[in-house]
Order: sequence, then C-alpha cells, then structure tokens
Amino acid sequence: MAKPKPTQAHLSRTIAKHQSEFFKQRTRNSMEYYMGAKLLEVGVNPKHTIYRWSSQIQGDQETITISAYWGESRQTLEAEDS
Repeated sequence: MAKPKPTQAHLSRTIAKHQSEFFKQRTRNSMEYYMGAKLLEVGVNPKHTIYRWSSQIQGDQETITISAYWGESRQTLEAEDS
C-alpha cells in the first residue's frame, strides 16, 4: 500500500528574545527562502502554498516557526478561514 504524500511542512528556529527586529526579520526571510527551496526539491510549487507564521516565547528564547500547506491541507485551511 502506498504511503500518502505529505501536504504540509514546518521549520522552526530559536533565537534570543532580545534580538533586534532587523535580526528577526532577516531570520524569517532566510527561513522562507529555505522552505521554498525544500518545497521545490520535493516537487511542490512554493507559489501554490499557504504560509503561516507562529512565535512562541520561552524564557529568554523565542521560537519562530513557518508552516507551509499545499494540496489537501491547503484546502482544509482555506475552508476553515472562510
């Protein structure tokens, strides 16, 4: 039996909470670029995905996560948003 193909991906980075907004934005930009490159590697068009960002603070650390959704996961997310 064939294993179902994934329809979402997540990438997280942990940085110091007190970092400048410039550093945080640079981190987000590099994460988005890396996510797009990885999606291309597995045959997913990054322009046909929905991206969501989340941030979680734990003590003096902040974990930034980018999530990409395509295919069935994208349809489910769009249905929930509408």
